[in-house]
Amino acid sequence: MKKDYEAKKQMEYTVDVQRIFLSMMITNAELYTRVMNILNSENFDRTLRPVADLYKDHTVKYGVLPDPIQIKAITGQDINMVPEMTEGHSDWFLDEFEAFTRRQELERAILKAADLLEKSGDFSPVEKMIKDAVQISLQKDMGTDYFADPAGRINKYFNSGGQVSTGWPQMDRILYGGFSRGELNIFAGGSGSGKSLVMMNIALNWLQQGMSGVYITLELSEELTSLRTDAMLTQTGTKAIRKDIDTTSLKVKMVGKKSGQYRVKALPAQSNVNDIRAYLKEVQIQTGIKIDFVMVDYLDLVMPVSVKVNPNDQFIKDKYVAEELRNLAKEMGILLVTASQLNRSAVDEIEFDHSHIAGGISKINTADNVFGIFTSRSMRERGKYQIQCMKSRSSTGVGQKIDLDYDMETMRISDSDPDNENSYTPKPSANQIMNQLKPQSTLASTEPIIDQATGEILEPENKRIVADVQGSKLKAMLNSLKK
Repeated sequence: MKKDYEAKKQMEYTVDVQRIFLSMMITNAELYTRVMNILNSENFDRTLRPVADLYKDHTVKYGVLPDPIQIKAITGQDINMVPEMTEGHSDWFLDEFEAFTRRQELERAILKAADLLEKSGDFSPVEKMIKDAVQISLQKDMGTDYFADPAGRINKYFNSGGQVSTGWPQMDRILYGGFSRGELNIFAGGSGSGKSLVMMNIALNWLQQGMSGVYITLELSEELTSLRTDAMLTQTGTKAIRKDIDTTSLKVKMVGKKSGQYRVKALPAQSNVNDIRAYLKEVQIQTGIKIDFVMVDYLDLVMPVSVKVNPNDQFIKDKYVAEELRNLAKEMGILLVTASQLNRSAVDEIEFDHSHIAGGISKINTADNVFGIFTSRSMRERGKYQIQCMKSRSSTGVGQKIDLDYDMETMRISDSDPDNENSYTPKPSANQIMNQLKPQSTLASTEPIIDQATGEILEPENKRIVADVQGSKLKAMLNSLKK
């Protein structure tokens, strides 16, 4: 019974209903103006198509709609004014005419698609026709009334629009608070520079803030991506994890109780944004997770949906992929971070600019924030990473550099910002301690020690004082490892 009732509730767009649409348009010219962009005479019954064509031709030539007498004389159809038309009638017209147009366009696109596939077998034009039909809509949102409520407008941007902390105070500072929802953020780096590690670290920062998200990898396996996150989360090297899996498992579960939910999904390279969208929708339906952020690792491996391009034409490919990823972020209201490759010319550079992005400037034009990752093996061994701001729409941070700490064993990237009391300083690793001790060779030296201030040669008793001081430093550093 309920299904029958729902079926009866759906509008049947009969000839009489279509005639009412045409009557309302000549009664209220403003309604015609609002729907003229989606008005297509082919959507109407054959008897009414001449009327719809007359509306378009007459308004283009004379700037006004024809009256009922003209319509009768030219088309032979009786289209009368609607008496006492109210605002409620107008709202009904806009809703139903939009639904009517979308349904008719989609039905015609499906029929044409069958013929096209039978003749050519090319799916690309079919996909575009279906997409165009589904996306038909009226623009009912009149935008923001700038002067109406300045305080509400500003609060809406800062409270609901985004400004989510990255977990790195220095980066938050140059971005005026962090990343925003609905924007596209790109980290660019050379091969092996740690693009994935940067994204994994930001994802972990957001999880620990209580947000839920998805990490989509088109390069690494789900298991390896998850293992790296295990190391970062537990502050344990991957070798140590293998030796004590049970302890790692316990730590991960304990942290998971206080963090947001997290999914790691591997998709094949050359997947497109529709594949990503379909997966995200499925996650939401099956798990009930409210997705706050999505990491796509990485942009260069994604193919566009809207056009069919040669994978070797990276400029065009990346342009469309970047636009589609940004649209996805806006559509779902999420934080979206991805990565891109730097080209060969960036290998010997210490400062990056737009010319160093692989594929050209197309993706930079679309992105809201672009960061270059500058590091080297020696920097990583010293526990350092540098992030360079190459573009920012929401701040004046372009050209600024951020120095971050890196733990080689756990792959955790952190911000030991001295100006922020909540910043995290990682515990020194054993290798770092040894590197600090290497210059202090006086502990094992039999050579005389000279006082730099007086030039006096220190006696053995004074040597013991120096040794005691160095020994105290060693104990302090070793104790820090136990905390």
